[in-house]
Amino acid sequence: MGSMHDGAQQSEPVVLVVEDESIVRMQAAEMLEEAGYNVVEACNADEAIAILEQRKDVRIVVTDIEMLGSMDGIKLARAIRDRWPPIELIVTSGRYRVGTDELPSRVRFMPKPYSADVLITALRTMQC
Repeated sequence: MGSMHDGAQQSEPVVLVVEDESIVRMQAAEMLEEAGYNVVEACNADEAIAILEQRKDVRIVVTDIEMLGSMDGIKLARAIRDRWPPIELIVTSGRYRVGTDELPSRVRFMPKPYSADVLITALRTMQC
């Protein structure tokens, strides 16, 4: 008698990683998957919004600031906060340092490069 859903699959939220550098995106996804998260990847803000419109299970978005496409990571964070208020957000950058006054509410800034420990700790504290 197997249940309809595997409890382990439901234990961690889905994280959307938005990053236009494929190697960096793959590294972030790997860190998250090793920590037990379910990961969805997008290469820019437009793709991220398309994913969010299709999926209702994304709980956290980790996005780079600098990306090609119609909007950067800060504009994406604002759009997500406006359209999907419950989603938690982490904005990252290797070039910029962003103050909380430049970001929407409940957005954490994380400078690159970041370690798996720093990323996972941030996600865990956001889930509390």
